[in-house]
Amino acid sequence: MRQVQTSLPRYCIFPRKVPWRRISQCVAVDGRWLGTSATSPVRLRDYQEECIQAVLTSVEKGHKRLGVSLATGSGKTVIFTHLIDRILSPSKDATQTLILAHRRELVEQAARHCSNTYPSKRVEIEMASQHASGTADITIASVQSLGSGDRMKKFEADRHKLLLVDEAHHIVAPGYMDVLGHFGLLVPTAASPVLVGVSATFSRFDGLRLGAAIDHIVYHKDYVDMIEDNWLAGVIFTTVKSRADVSKVKKTAAGDFSAPDLSRAVNTDHVNEVTVRAWLARATERQSTLVFCADLAHVVGLTNMFRQHGVDARFVTSGTAKALRHATLDAFKDRAFPVLVNCGVFTEGTDIPNVDCVLLARPTKSRNLLVQMIGRGMRLYPGKKNCHVIDMVASLDTGIVTTPTLFGLDPSEIVDSADISTLKALKDRKTLEAEQEQQHMAKLDGLGPPQASSTSSFAGTVTFTDYDSILDLITDTSGERHIRAVSPHAWVNVDRDKFILTVNKVGHLTIEKQPEGSNHCYEVRLNVRIPTTRPTADLGGPAPAGGKAPFRRVRVLATADTFLDAVHAADTFAAEKFPRILIASDQAWRRHPATDGQLAFLKSMNLGDGDDDDDDDDDDDDDDDKLTAARVTKGMAVDMIIKLSHGARARFGQISRQKRKQGRELQRTMRVADELRVREHVSVGPLLA
Repeated sequence: MRQVQTSLPRYCIFPRKVPWRRISQCVAVDGRWLGTSATSPVRLRDYQEECIQAVLTSVEKGHKRLGVSLATGSGKTVIFTHLIDRILSPSKDATQTLILAHRRELVEQAARHCSNTYPSKRVEIEMASQHASGTADITIASVQSLGSGDRMKKFEADRHKLLLVDEAHHIVAPGYMDVLGHFGLLVPTAASPVLVGVSATFSRFDGLRLGAAIDHIVYHKDYVDMIEDNWLAGVIFTTVKSRADVSKVKKTAAGDFSAPDLSRAVNTDHVNEVTVRAWLARATERQSTLVFCADLAHVVGLTNMFRQHGVDARFVTSGTAKALRHATLDAFKDRAFPVLVNCGVFTEGTDIPNVDCVLLARPTKSRNLLVQMIGRGMRLYPGKKNCHVIDMVASLDTGIVTTPTLFGLDPSEIVDSADISTLKALKDRKTLEAEQEQQHMAKLDGLGPPQASSTSSFAGTVTFTDYDSILDLITDTSGERHIRAVSPHAWVNVDRDKFILTVNKVGHLTIEKQPEGSNHCYEVRLNVRIPTTRPTADLGGPAPAGGKAPFRRVRVLATADTFLDAVHAADTFAAEKFPRILIASDQAWRRHPATDGQLAFLKSMNLGDGDDDDDDDDDDDDDDDKLTAARVTKGMAVDMIIKLSHGARARFGQISRQKRKQGRELQRTMRVADELRVREHVSVGPLLA
């Protein structure tokens, strides 16, 4: 037996029948670590056992490709480790387990858990220069290494009973799909191993991307539930308007901001100053703040700004040397300094439970990334009451996702030190206020109130929208702001709680809130134009017999209880059936100048028509000046035309009538208020009768 030097991490690979030893007794032999752990068995939490039972029940029903959705800090690794011995082998030879991850930290973490949980099993790693035998009881593999060369061939599919995937929201990436193909899981059979993917950022209804790899999400417990059950630390939220202009920041293929472009927008002295001052004003008492930046330049700029204000801030990036990275992280865990700045290092697979403040200095369009960043501060830690999340909110017109959107609130909602119960109560109050407003307006005119970008109000009691012309109505984008913050597609708000996604010459999708008393709150419908010369099986079934097809027909695709679920369902269908270039809101063509044909059509619609007939001619001239290629893009023109084709002119007439009634109501209210002020005024002199 030859002992060698190695830089492998402190986990153990266990051959069969090795006697128990403490982890400190592990030695490196021929490049392998031998030993066992003397740690006591982990006692599973109630929800962890529930999750395992949900998986086992689904497996008993014959399902093979399963997903588990659990919040960051819930012990996902503990759960899938304990699954290994509880999944039955389909045959006497199929006893092995393969665990897939995409980062070194996740691979090493899983290896430690497996070593501690199964001291009598042989655990090996397949990653970089470490090569597993392919016959171990449990192998933890980096998906990148597994797909390199012929390294996958040694893992025989018929000898594996279980394939576990950590951070499974990555599972549809090509490397993972190659592994699934190797193990017969693209089209699973009874002989295929069971696949269980675990992630904190699965989205209900989001079947398009994950559906190619996972058929059933069998268990879900989000961070709100776990905080209420005291399994995670409480969170309070503060949003701060940074005024960063991200309107010209390019997007990645995944739809989020390009890091270098985003850095140029947010890494300015002004924005960094606002960020640090926000932290100084709200979080100086916090002992461990984790800051998320856009890229290395932003990390350096913001770290320097903290130091200029006397704060001991240090940083870690993917390029930081491993020894320095570990030393910095250990010092931060020991609370030797208060602020650790990073970019893209600590979003996944990092256990820093002492974090009691998360500073989001980088805007994002990705809900998953937002949840991952916030999740870094949710783990329990002795003496930690809660985690304060400070969200630096940039310009909302770009469709950024902010902490309020996680609770179904408008992304522009500004909150200060609001905990989860407060945000839920705020959402409930907003919902109630909207319902009461709708009921009030229905009494006035039998109509729901319009969505507004500019409002007039009196004493906070009467609110109405001022649209001076149809053009004002169709150019108002306030209705699109919220839905495009949670969807990558170019949805258009055509009426209150009604949204349209159109594909020219094909048809359109509709998301619409249902009347009170319906079985579901929202309905997703497909209206498809059916040509007589070809079938439409992809969109709505075969063309009718006889050669005569209706111009369009309606098909209900999904129902949902929440707006976000409805959007996810509609987006899944749209992305699967419609070309992305026609429906994505970030397509370059949408930013090009409007065509002459688009502008001519809009001008022909007499969009300047308003309430004051005397000024119609002047209004038309003014509105024609607004409809120029310099002011209107192709995307804007398409959205305007969609609104016109879905009743904008009639809606404007309704709004105008409603506004006139509201005006009369306002005058009456003001008169009563004036009389009340006069009666309440106390002065020396005669009293009014």
